Amino acid sequence: MLDANLKNQLKAYLENVTQPLEIVASLDDGDKSRELLGLLQEISGLSDKISLSTEGHDARTPSFAINRPGEDTGVVFAGIPMGHEFTSLVLALLQVGGHPPKTSDKVLDQIRALDRELVFETYYSLSCQNCPDVVQALNLMAIFNPHVRHVAIDGALFQDEVEAREIMSVPSIYLNGEPFDQGRMTLEQILAKVDTGAAEREAKKLSEKAAFDTLVIGAGPAGAAAAIYSARKGINTGIAAERFGGQVADTLGIENFISVTHTEGPKLVSALEEHVKDYEVDVMNLQHATSLKAADTNGGLHEVTLASGATLKSKTLVLATGARWREMNVPGEQQYRNKGVAYCPHCDGPLFKGKHVAVIGGGNSGVEAAIDLAGIVGHVTLIEFMGDMRADAVLQKKLKSLPNVDIILNAQTTEVNGDGSRVNGLTYKDRTTDDIKHLTLEGIFVQIGLVPNTEWLKGSPVEMNPHGEIIVDGHGMTSVPGIFAAGDVTTVPYKQIVIAMGEGAKASLGAFDYLIRQ
Repeated sequence: MLDANLKNQLKAYLENVTQPLEIVASLDDGDKSRELLGLLQEISGLSDKISLSTEGHDARTPSFAINRPGEDTGVVFAGIPMGHEFTSLVLALLQVGGHPPKTSDKVLDQIRALDRELVFETYYSLSCQNCPDVVQALNLMAIFNPHVRHVAIDGALFQDEVEAREIMSVPSIYLNGEPFDQGRMTLEQILAKVDTGAAEREAKKLSEKAAFDTLVIGAGPAGAAAAIYSARKGINTGIAAERFGGQVADTLGIENFISVTHTEGPKLVSALEEHVKDYEVDVMNLQHATSLKAADTNGGLHEVTLASGATLKSKTLVLATGARWREMNVPGEQQYRNKGVAYCPHCDGPLFKGKHVAVIGGGNSGVEAAIDLAGIVGHVTLIEFMGDMRADAVLQKKLKSLPNVDIILNAQTTEVNGDGSRVNGLTYKDRTTDDIKHLTLEGIFVQIGLVPNTEWLKGSPVEMNPHGEIIVDGHGMTSVPGIFAAGDVTTVPYKQIVIAMGEGAKASLGAFDYLIRQ
């Protein structure tokens, strides 16, 4: 299964294995078991510290555990972890084999301190770029704490389980047999949910921090650039965000980031995070800003209150909270979110194999989603509000060439229909006749643009336009002296990664200029 180049790379990685480990496979007579056996044989042949046993008795086949001899580490893959999950497999081999993870001692100590039995199951798809974060985090917890066990399950391969548990979005995480969470999560986020006292301890520490010179709220491309440019000036810089990377972490292919012909969102996010950590930046993850109190006078301190109750103070602020997928705001959308209503075709598309789905939106993102889904699902119906699609001509041509795609124009979605547990259709109004029509569907992918994350600023003196975007001047300054903003959250047109980075750099330079003039 592995080409010569990949084998050579993997062999080099496996030289970091310092302790013997054993792969224990549970197989049957099926084609997928033979395929998995071939992969495991190739891997075990690349290191004399890795042995392979086919004496496993796991109920899920094909599957395999990665153990130290005589020890059950609790790391299990049910399926063939290729695609985005191949990295998860490699990291599991290295970490079980004694290679230290790139995780702080503080976080590892928090993992070791968990004192109750935690059995996690994660359903993933091989095309999901968000799933590896969850799989790798839970594998690490299992490796460093004997009370934790984790099974990573390829949803496309174990369709019976997916149907029985009505899983329609990945990653989907179960804890001790019950739903735990869905969507991309970091190790810190998972620990915060299972370690109930962590949030209170962290809030106390945050509130005791000294005031920053520049505090960045948000850690997408704009926020990361702002933090780097600020730290390079030698001033006290902090960055607080719910998750590093923001929406870029949910982006699959990136081909317009100048000088990089192709990359993927998670790779770019990882590079951004590493770059920020190269400087003396106080990085505060898992922090959701809830309100802003501007300084009473120029040169005073601005205060940002977080969901945990902590308060951070700073002489200047850079607001870079980005944007999120716009919702349709129709009856049934929230009820069936992750139960047939989805926003990431790359992540969740494989769960709808052979089914009839709709894509809402005829812009580039909507048409690209429909093209991608057409290769997986049984049929795609693209629904566009206007009389024409707004996507690039080359994308429209490709879409129209596909045999299993229908396009409905002048259609206003009015309701998501379901049976109480999952989506079974969609109701729309024909805008040319006002007729109400119904489509029988099993999934709906919403791709209708972005909405800025500025709800937390309501009641603050920061001026916004009617769309909720923060109004900024040529230096990135808002209506409040000392408060700057950058990226998709602002009125700056063309929401692009490269533009957000430039705006983040400009805003932090503007903040520094403001500081030295006070």
